[in-house]
Amino acid sequence: MHPARLAILEILRDGEQCVCHLEAVLDYRQAYISQHLMVLREAGLVEDRREGARIFYKVIKPDVFELVDAASQLCGEEAHHASHSMAKGCPCPKCSPAVESEPVRVTEN
Repeated sequence: MHPARLAILEILRDGEQCVCHLEAVLDYRQAYISQHLMVLREAGLVEDRREGARIFYKVIKPDVFELVDAASQLCGEEAHHASHSMAKGCPCPKCSPAVESEPVRVTEN
């Protein structure tokens, strides 16, 4: 499997993520990520849902992680499951939750 698709799956191991989050974590262009997500979707491993302008992806066959882990062991690589829950500069709802602003005070002159 392509290294970019493996990296996407590792991020999705943490649960559903939006494309902008994948961009921020992987530092790849949106078009490049979308091409790999399309391959994963066509393989029946992930599904997407739209929420406004954002598209979220999640793994629908979690058994794929056992396969990824087994392949890593066969290649002599140590499996590392770092959390990707927040990414610097990511505008997604998980990384930049809406901050409630203080009410605006109106003063009379």
